[in-house]
Amino acid sequence: MIVFVFIGSLLGLMALGMPIAFALIGCGLVMMFYMGIPDPQIVIQNMWDGANSFPLLAVPFFMLAGELMNAGGMTRRIITMAMAWIGHIRGGLGYVAVLAAIVMASLSGSAVADAAALASVLIPLMRNAGYDINRSCGLISCGGIIAPVLPPSVGMIIFGVAGGVSITKLFLAGIVPGLLMGLAIMLAWRWSIGRDKPRVEPRRTLAERLSETRKALWALVMPVVVIGGLKIGAFTPTEAAVIAAVYSLFVGVFVYREIKLSDLFGLMYRAAETTAVVMFLVAAAGVSAWLITTANIPQQLADMVQPFMENKILLMTILMVIVLIVGTAMDFTPTVLILTPVLMPIVREAGIDPVYFGVLFIMNNAIGLVTPPVGTVLNVVCGVARVPMTGVIKGVVPFMVAQIAVLVLLVIFPQIVLWPLALMSR
Repeated sequence: MIVFVFIGSLLGLMALGMPIAFALIGCGLVMMFYMGIPDPQIVIQNMWDGANSFPLLAVPFFMLAGELMNAGGMTRRIITMAMAWIGHIRGGLGYVAVLAAIVMASLSGSAVADAAALASVLIPLMRNAGYDINRSCGLISCGGIIAPVLPPSVGMIIFGVAGGVSITKLFLAGIVPGLLMGLAIMLAWRWSIGRDKPRVEPRRTLAERLSETRKALWALVMPVVVIGGLKIGAFTPTEAAVIAAVYSLFVGVFVYREIKLSDLFGLMYRAAETTAVVMFLVAAAGVSAWLITTANIPQQLADMVQPFMENKILLMTILMVIVLIVGTAMDFTPTVLILTPVLMPIVREAGIDPVYFGVLFIMNNAIGLVTPPVGTVLNVVCGVARVPMTGVIKGVVPFMVAQIAVLVLLVIFPQIVLWPLALMSR
């Protein structure tokens, strides 16, 4: 019964239009009264405990790094470099979008920021070149959702804290799946433009390509520093976030000289606003997470899926379908915060590697960012491109199917995630 109280109160409050953070707190209060423990101090204490985590300090610094990277010209130089190398081939701007998305994902970890930056630069070019605008928006949207999977990923930090999983291992395990997502949507793009005849960019000389690469070198070094430092244990994910922010600030101010000191307050303010939203959600989720554990909801769900516990692939399939359905109606961060404390005990009881589950869980939630009706990234790209959502929904389908195909592949073959992780962790 407590399971239905939890789900019913949460969905009911959301249906009334209450913001998700307040709905989580309200859901916690309903559960407390139902369980006979109406103590307001429990709410305050668990909100404090939910947000009082050292690894979560990485969130504001990665947010700030993303703002500095976009304002400092790093994003534009990455796109220009990609265009210099592959812009001349048929469908080249689409491949540029994916390649730039992969590089940017390894810098910021924010799907919304990456997709918005890519759309603002590439959509006008793709429109002028004669590409189908709905398909182009769909491609850029699905390129943006690589960011939560490739390190550094804010989503993995939140999952790692909520689920008690090593963030460093999550980062390393996300590299291969993130690259596979990029490859999959490249193949889908190649297939989907079969009959189109867009105008291609002029072929650049080798000197021009090397020149654009040299200009983007400062941006390309950052993921090497962050991932390399994590692999050798030189710093923690939180320290990596600080390094990324300082590095982006240094490059934007002193190297590219596109950030003025007068711009810093505005950039920090925007990063603080985004961080505040995320951290309030984390704090609110701390209340429901404690009550979920106290009410023994994970064990009740484990009893329901007990017949599938012996078959890990079947169990993972069921869990991924549940997450995919929830992701169509709920945004990324709330889904992670709500489902992690519910599903992790089941995952551990079934003997599934928590890092492997975490990567697939984050990937699944990332796909939810382009699935209607919520589709946050899809909405952002539509807003930047100034096109209606109805057409873009059709345009995103081939790329969303490609991402789901990668997810299915990883469910069937866990070693694709686990083997590279073991290799990189040596």
